[in-house]
Amino acid sequence: MDGAQFLLGPEGWALVNALPEYRPDDAARLSAELRKAGHSPELVSAALTQQRLRAKARAKFGEHARRMLFTEAGLQQATRLAVAAHHARRFRDAGCERLVDLTSGIGADAMAAAALGLDVTAIDADELTAACLAINLAPFPNARAEHGDSLARDLTGFDGAFADPARRTARGRTFNPADYAPPLDRVLAIREQIPALGVKVAPGIGYEHLPADAHAQWVSVDGDVVEAGLWFGPLAQSPGRSALVISGTGTTAITATSDPTAPVVPLEPAPLGAYLYEPDGAVIRSGAIAAVGEKLLAAPVSNGIAYLTGDDLVQTPLATAFEVLDAMPVKQLAGYLRERQVGALEILKRGMDVRPDEFRKKLKLRGPVSATVILTRLRGRHSAVVVRRLPAEISPHPSTDRSVLAELDRPCYSEIR
Repeated sequence: MDGAQFLLGPEGWALVNALPEYRPDDAARLSAELRKAGHSPELVSAALTQQRLRAKARAKFGEHARRMLFTEAGLQQATRLAVAAHHARRFRDAGCERLVDLTSGIGADAMAAAALGLDVTAIDADELTAACLAINLAPFPNARAEHGDSLARDLTGFDGAFADPARRTARGRTFNPADYAPPLDRVLAIREQIPALGVKVAPGIGYEHLPADAHAQWVSVDGDVVEAGLWFGPLAQSPGRSALVISGTGTTAITATSDPTAPVVPLEPAPLGAYLYEPDGAVIRSGAIAAVGEKLLAAPVSNGIAYLTGDDLVQTPLATAFEVLDAMPVKQLAGYLRERQVGALEILKRGMDVRPDEFRKKLKLRGPVSATVILTRLRGRHSAVVVRRLPAEISPHPSTDRSVLAELDRPCYSEIR
């Protein structure tokens, strides 16, 4: 258990907020000092756990994490703040005024929506998580937390709804929407009452599970695919599938198809050109490789392989670009690297059953030179492509709604009484 319940009183809240920055090596010493100061073992354990969770939460919430309260499970499933800002903007731009967050967790999406001025009711079925949610929403007079079964609640009066069903069972992560908690079909039924419905689902969801009226968007942050979202009614211009790529420099979106259930239509492979591209994971998951290939004037290097190749350098945040330096059968790679005194090798791969660390050891690299190699199939043949990674293009579009961050920066978390 996270022990967060021990931090809900004045003593616990004051203690956790007085702790220094988390350092693993200091945990034992700090625990002893706090117990010596008269704090109970349970409170000390809870405070130090929260200190660790706040440090971990910086990856999703930045400096806002230092004044929030977390549970292990709540943090694991929480939406990153940059992504929550995009969710909130969808509801605002659709004209929604009263949003119900049906499975709010520790409140990332509720916070972002409240920061944009929506009236937010955030609900969670777990009592402790709901208590943490109340703490995290405390700065927002237009947001409130509730503990209970959101699907049993009267939703009259809300014009927007958002849900992030739990996707873990006692057996681990589940990819079957029927095993979500609550099940996806029960959540989707809400759109009959509230057409402006958004649902966060697993990035690995199959196209066959997508409703025909959904716009499914896969989202990546700094190269990691973090979610897929289903958007209905006024929250999306039309049904379909798309990818949204978020990085420190901006955001870029591309549409794959107007039919969310349509299978991916493969492109005809082409000979290796002067450049090789690796599409972002959100592009691959959404089936937008063909759309990106058209943008890049590029085609796949082989059937069933996501790498694209072409003779024109077209930089885009939707794909990482590499300049092709050389290519050869895999068995010739060791000699090639030895001749060039390559001692440090970055290995990328697709379409080959290779473990990069084990493969690197077998090459017995020695020398001062660094290199990058891509192991893949070129028109069906296992090959090694020596490449140079090219710098990413800077997108002109802002990565986050600045009004969300400005509102979240307000230092008005109330003292717990």
